[in-house]
Amino acid sequence: MPYLLKRPFDAVAAAGALLLLAPLLLGTAALAALGGLRPVLFRQQRTGWQEHEFCIFKFRTMTDARDAAGHLLPDAQRLTPLGRWLRRTSLDELPQLLNVLRGEMSLVGPRPLLPRYLPRYSAAQRQRHRLRPGLTGWAQVQGRNALSWEEKFTLDVWYVHHVSLRLDLRILARTVGRVWRGSGVSAEGAATMDEFWG
Repeated sequence: MPYLLKRPFDAVAAAGALLLLAPLLLGTAALAALGGLRPVLFRQQRTGWQEHEFCIFKFRTMTDARDAAGHLLPDAQRLTPLGRWLRRTSLDELPQLLNVLRGEMSLVGPRPLLPRYLPRYSAAQRQRHRLRPGLTGWAQVQGRNALSWEEKFTLDVWYVHHVSLRLDLRILARTVGRVWRGSGVSAEGAATMDEFWG
């Protein structure tokens, strides 16, 4: 069970962060629009608490460029220089503060992934959905996308069994350092992260 103050802490912190970061959010949105990343907000279905789906918000970092057959080009070809910078600085993730405020996410927890991954998880890996997904998490401060899927899921499940206010504060503090260094944004040799196949 998560500690009793986790949700109130998330709601208050997310509301404060949205007020404090409003100029940064507006500036990032304007920069994305000027850079041709429109609409600036990217919406996508993700799996959250107790395997319920919700719509996640991010700043757009890729175009919708397609090949002659109408299929989306690979991520590496659609990720713009501006989008790559937004990812490196994690500015693209800031709109998820709205998801935290709405109760769909937590500040700290396993990152929310695509619904199509659900049938591919092992029974142990599915435990990651016993908590609300997080804006950051234990796996993110241990290596983010530089880790393998198996390593990330092991860290996610460890967090589920050890969640506490002290651990959350520790993860948030370490996240600041990770974001500052821009480390672990992509898997080795990939623009983002490879598909999880189970």
